[in-house]
Amino acid sequence: MSEPTLDRLVDRYVAHHARFNPVDASFIGWPGHDHRLPPAGPDAAAEERDGIAALLRDLDVLPPGADAAARIEARMLRAALVHTRAALDHWPRARQPSWYTGELAFGLVSLLLPGARDIPPDAVVRRLEAAPAFLAAGTAMLARQPTPVDWCERARREAAAIARLVGDLPLHPSWSPAWAAPAERAAQAVADFARARDALPPGDPACGRDYLALLMRDVHGLPWSPEEAAAMAADAFAELGALCDAHPARDAPADSMVEPDALPAAYRRWHDRALAEAAALVTPARDYGLSFQPLPDWARGIAGDLYFLSYRCPSPEAPGAGSLYWTAPAPQPGTAIKQTHALHHGSIGHHTQNARARQAASRLARFAGNDCASGVALLSAGTMIEGWSCYATELAAEIDGFYSPQDDLASLQAIRRNAGSVLADIGLHAGGWGLERMRAFYRDEAGFPSARIWGETTRNSILPATRLMYWLGTHQIRELRREIGGEPRAFHDALLSFGHVPVSWAADELRRARTPAA
Repeated sequence: MSEPTLDRLVDRYVAHHARFNPVDASFIGWPGHDHRLPPAGPDAAAEERDGIAALLRDLDVLPPGADAAARIEARMLRAALVHTRAALDHWPRARQPSWYTGELAFGLVSLLLPGARDIPPDAVVRRLEAAPAFLAAGTAMLARQPTPVDWCERARREAAAIARLVGDLPLHPSWSPAWAAPAERAAQAVADFARARDALPPGDPACGRDYLALLMRDVHGLPWSPEEAAAMAADAFAELGALCDAHPARDAPADSMVEPDALPAAYRRWHDRALAEAAALVTPARDYGLSFQPLPDWARGIAGDLYFLSYRCPSPEAPGAGSLYWTAPAPQPGTAIKQTHALHHGSIGHHTQNARARQAASRLARFAGNDCASGVALLSAGTMIEGWSCYATELAAEIDGFYSPQDDLASLQAIRRNAGSVLADIGLHAGGWGLERMRAFYRDEAGFPSARIWGETTRNSILPATRLMYWLGTHQIRELRREIGGEPRAFHDALLSFGHVPVSWAADELRRARTPAA
C-alpha cells in the first residue's frame, strides 16, 4: 500500500464524504451519487466512524505542510474529520427529524436546479424510489428518542413542503411521466414519517458547552471560549444599540416597497452599481455572471417551509458561466434589495467570494462553502462565508454616496442583530437559555422580524455554532484589516484568495507572509 500523501487523503475524504452525504455530492457536482439518499440504518454511524478513524490515523503521520496551501488543506481536513466524529458521538444528525425531510427535499431540489452539469436521466426517479426506505429507517432510528418538539414541528412543516414539491413536479421543465408513480409513493412515505413525529418524547435542544466549545475552537478556528465570545458580543450589542437609538434616521419614513414584477430589474441595478463602485475596495467577480429571475412555479410551494435559498452557491465542480438568483415572490423594501440581495448575496458578497473560492489552492476550500441540504458542506467555512458577506455589506459604507442615512441605520441594526445572535447561540447551547428565552430575546431585544423568529431559532438549535459565525467572522475581518493595513483592495483580494476557510487560518497565513523567514 502506498504511503499516504495529503492529496491522496483528500481524495479519500471526498469519496468518504460523498458516500455518507450523497445530496452534498449532488450540490457540489461530484458525479455518481445523484440516485442515492444518505445511508440511515443502524450500522451507518459505525461505518462512518471507521472511515474517519482511518483518515485521522494517516493524517496524524503526515509532515507539516511546506506552504500555505498544504497547511490550509491539512487544517481543513482535520476540522472536517473532528467535526463529523464529534457530531456522531454528541449531536448525531440521525436523531434530528428534519435531517431526513431536509435530505429528501434537497435531494430532489439539487437535481431540479438549473446548472451546467448533466444530471442522469433516471436520477429523480431513483431518489424518489429511495424515499420510502430512507424515511422508514429514520422512523426506526428516532423511535422513542427524546426529541425537541420544535424539531418535530420543523420536520412536519418540511414534510408538507415536500408534498407540495411532489405535487408541483409536473410544472418543472424536465418533468417526465415516469416520475409520477414514485412521486406518489414518496409523498405517502413522507406523510407517514410526519405522523410518527407525534409519538416522540420531548428532548433538550441544547448541545452543551463542551461540544459548542469544540466547534468554536477546532472547526471554526476561533481563539475565544464561549464565555469570552459572549462577553465581546454583549459589549458590541450594547454599543450598537446606543448608536441605533441616537441615529438621525431613526424616525425617518418607512422604506418604499418594490413590487415582485419589478424586483429582477431592481436587484440587477444595485448589483451592477455595487460591482462598479466597489472596485477600488475589492476586485469584483466580473468574469462570472449572476442572473436575476422570478421564482419558478415549481419552487413556489417550498420557498417558505424549507431552507430554500434564493441564491445558492453553484456547483464548484461544474460551475458553468454564472449563478441564478431567484427574486422574491412578495414586495421587498428598497434597503433589503440593496443590502441583503445586491451586496450580501450578490456583487461583492457571496457572489464574488464563491467565484474566488473556486480558484483557491486548497481543494477543500473550493467546495467547503457550497450550500447543501442543511447548510454549507463543511462548517469550518462559516466564519469566512458569512463573515465576509456581512462585512461586504458594511464595506459599501466606504463608497461615497452609496448609502442613504436610512441604509446606514439598517446596516447598524443588522450588525447589532448579528452580535445578539452570538449571545443567543451561546446562551441556548451553553447558557441554559432554552428556546423560549432565545425567542423572547430575538423579539424583544435583538429586533428580529417576527416572521423569522421561530424558523431562525429552531435552525439555531439544530445547528449549533452556525449563528455565531456571522458576527465573529466579520469582527475578525475588521480586526485583521486594522492589523495588516495597506491598500484595501490588496488586503481584501488576498483574504478572499484562500477560499472557504476559517478567517483565523487565513489570518495566520497573511501574518506569516509578512514575517521574513529567520
